[in-house]
Amino acid sequence: MKLSDNDLQQLDEAQLQKLKPEQKERLLVVLLNDLKEARERLKADSHNSSRPPRSNPVWLSTDSGSPEATPEGLPPAVTPEAPPNGTAGTPDSDASASASSPASPQKRTAGRQRGAPGHGRELALPVGPTRMHRPSHCIICGNDLTDAPFHAHSGHYVIDLDITPHSGLAGIRVTHEKHLYGEVICPCGHHHRSEPGYCADDPLWKKLSLNERCLVGPQLASLIVCLAQRMRQSRRQTQEFLYDWLGINLSTSTINHCIHEAGRAVEPLEEALVQELISASLLHADETPWKEWGKLLWLWVIISPTVCLYLIGDRSKELLANVFGEQFSGWLMSDGYQVYRKFKHRLRCWAHIIRKARGLEEAFHSDANAFGKQVNRQLEQFMQAIYQARGSPPTVCLTVTFEAELLALKQWCGQYRDSKHDKTKALARELLNDWEAFWVVLQYPHLPLTNNEAERALRHWVIARLISQGTRTEQGTRAFGLLASVIETCRKRKVLPWPYLASVIAERRKGNTAPSLPPAGCLA
Repeated sequence: MKLSDNDLQQLDEAQLQKLKPEQKERLLVVLLNDLKEARERLKADSHNSSRPPRSNPVWLSTDSGSPEATPEGLPPAVTPEAPPNGTAGTPDSDASASASSPASPQKRTAGRQRGAPGHGRELALPVGPTRMHRPSHCIICGNDLTDAPFHAHSGHYVIDLDITPHSGLAGIRVTHEKHLYGEVICPCGHHHRSEPGYCADDPLWKKLSLNERCLVGPQLASLIVCLAQRMRQSRRQTQEFLYDWLGINLSTSTINHCIHEAGRAVEPLEEALVQELISASLLHADETPWKEWGKLLWLWVIISPTVCLYLIGDRSKELLANVFGEQFSGWLMSDGYQVYRKFKHRLRCWAHIIRKARGLEEAFHSDANAFGKQVNRQLEQFMQAIYQARGSPPTVCLTVTFEAELLALKQWCGQYRDSKHDKTKALARELLNDWEAFWVVLQYPHLPLTNNEAERALRHWVIARLISQGTRTEQGTRAFGLLASVIETCRKRKVLPWPYLASVIAERRKGNTAPSLPPAGCLA
């Protein structure tokens, strides 16, 4: 747009009458270009531009079902009823004294009032079996300690879920167990003392410890991650679900702690994911904006047939260099972001230029219309030949077959690279800058034409970003990316992520290494 809102506010009929004929002609050209550009913006949608499908009007939606609607008026989180505050819990003698005397009410003392409800955790669930953690054999003499007296010195409660089938029926059963730790004295005189397992503190995860002395069990923690990450529920909605359906009353801070704890538990798996990506022959990569408490970051995805890695950080070449270094030698499918140009074997997504060319073909500018038609015609011809080559053994290299067409298209791009129409100029230069990356698929027809794999992998998390508005802390951002990587990698491998995630949390709380990622097709 050449004219700003401020410029249009100053223009009126009286102002136009004062202009000279040559000034009116110049203004008319500017107004015409602005009108065409405004009309093109109105016509832009996901089919002819880079706008996401959610920006389409409802009447242009191609989805079979109705768009998801966010229910309004959700009930607040349910909390157990508590006695009211105030003077309801005062002794009867005080009440009778105040009734007999018309004196002014006494001044409240500082702090918690007598009779007011406390803030401790209420054990509303019945406690099941007690588990005593005791050594089985003496480490010194090897004697059996099964029947030796056990002296408990500490303990804690654990709320967890049991998902094993009972009476032939599958389902979820809430368990509430008491775990005891103590001492056993061997006849040889050696004292054995049991303690909960723990993982050493990490300065990168502030105030977040991994140990077995935890109220929330591994299976319940895995369910909380499922609700928050996969089902895109807020902390309050997760709290409400647990209370309404399972009778488990947890604070939002405990729920948040479980999610961050799960993120720290799966952190060692990231290196294994990176090594698998480096050895892959074909990768798809894409990125989308991400917010961390008002700070603009980028959510990256790098995906192979069996691995899906998510990273949240700056939009810079340093991030990719830290992941791959100089070790990756396969094909990389990406968009036109220039940081990807460092990779030797690179592919460009055709879907982007098809939409842009379609938008130019529908434009009002003569240069845009002609260039858009030419690019669309050539792309359709190339795609038909590629699909035919995939269905039959290749006989002739398509690059040689379409040598004349490629030369003509390159001349067209050179002709319009300095066009006065901005979008025409941008598309021509984009094709020239990544010329080899666009047309290498003619030489290797088996390679993909689009970056749909990476874009589909981002879609779920883009919706989560729209709902939650991103993350709030650096630790929460790190946990989000790690958990998304493990969840989507398991989905890629046709593996249930939640039992596996529970096993990782359980082992890491004991101070052990995380179990390896299951192979494809193994229902963990």
